[in-house]
Amino acid sequence: MEKKNVSTFKIAATYIGTIVGAGFATGQEILQFFARFGKPGLIGLALATVFFVYFGYVIMYLGKQGNAESHLEVIRYSEKRLITGLTDVLITFFLFGAFAAMIAGTGALFQQQFHVDEIAGNIIMAVLTALTVLIGFDAVINSISFVVPFLLLSVIGISIFSIISTPPDFSEIVVSANQGGLVNRWLPAALLYVSYNTVISISVLGPLGVKAQNRKMIIMGSILGGLGLGVGSLFIFLALSANLLDVAGLEVPMTFIAGKIQPSVQIIYSVILIAEIYTTAVGSLYGFVARVNKNDKKKVKTKVITILVTIGAFLAGQLGFSNLVKYLYPLVGYGGLLMLISLVIAMRKVEKPKPNR
Repeated sequence: MEKKNVSTFKIAATYIGTIVGAGFATGQEILQFFARFGKPGLIGLALATVFFVYFGYVIMYLGKQGNAESHLEVIRYSEKRLITGLTDVLITFFLFGAFAAMIAGTGALFQQQFHVDEIAGNIIMAVLTALTVLIGFDAVINSISFVVPFLLLSVIGISIFSIISTPPDFSEIVVSANQGGLVNRWLPAALLYVSYNTVISISVLGPLGVKAQNRKMIIMGSILGGLGLGVGSLFIFLALSANLLDVAGLEVPMTFIAGKIQPSVQIIYSVILIAEIYTTAVGSLYGFVARVNKNDKKKVKTKVITILVTIGAFLAGQLGFSNLVKYLYPLVGYGGLLMLISLVIAMRKVEKPKPNR
């Protein structure tokens, strides 16, 4: 891998962009994992933010120490073959599932916002993602970090307008709104949210840590990235809480809220949203291909693997966006808890002082 350093801003933006894809920016994840629990969801959100800062740092630091090219070098630090093997399978599986969810999310957005058949949105996202990954890792970083500021500014701006016009009233929150799936308590919801998002981000953050100039840059990038995720999530939470009964059954809640401001704002947000879905799709596909192609020293299979995985994710995406968020994400989150534990163990081993000889 080319040892070209990246800035702290790019580290933070890439971290945020890897996570804030279809589920985050549409409002579907924040709705499912936080907003529907009312005030306790705010505590869960704060807890998730702290964990994002910590695990972002751990993954990038271990990635730098192991000169990572995929998630495998990071999870190998646990030195437990069973844990490493199970975590490897889990991450690889979810990278595919997340890519499928991004494709499904684009189709849902095309249908809800532009009244265009879902298949058209699915195809566009699948093709753009595959082309970017085929260009290389630097293209992945650049595409993700470029889009993130626009998304956060638009999310915060739309949420502020929504909160001013319709202040959240937590006394009217119906905790059972949009209930279902595999998690129905705020604390496990927060832990699972961090868990599955860490699973999806590790394949990009590990190699990204290699490109960081030093440990201080990794720390600052993790703090800025984690806080950026927390602030963006908070504003979405407040906006959804003010409109919970209206958005509970929608695939893309945030575009509904944007539409309450003005139709033109809804269109602009939809375009930015598509771009952000694209960044997570790129990170997911890149991570999957990098891992599957790991044992091929000549790297001649990249193009074929990329195309085949894209076709497979396109087909899996037909299951529907909200179904994937509601069932696949928590399921992977449960498995991802094992990975979080292994990361903590690995970090303790790496930082343990070596005995003097």
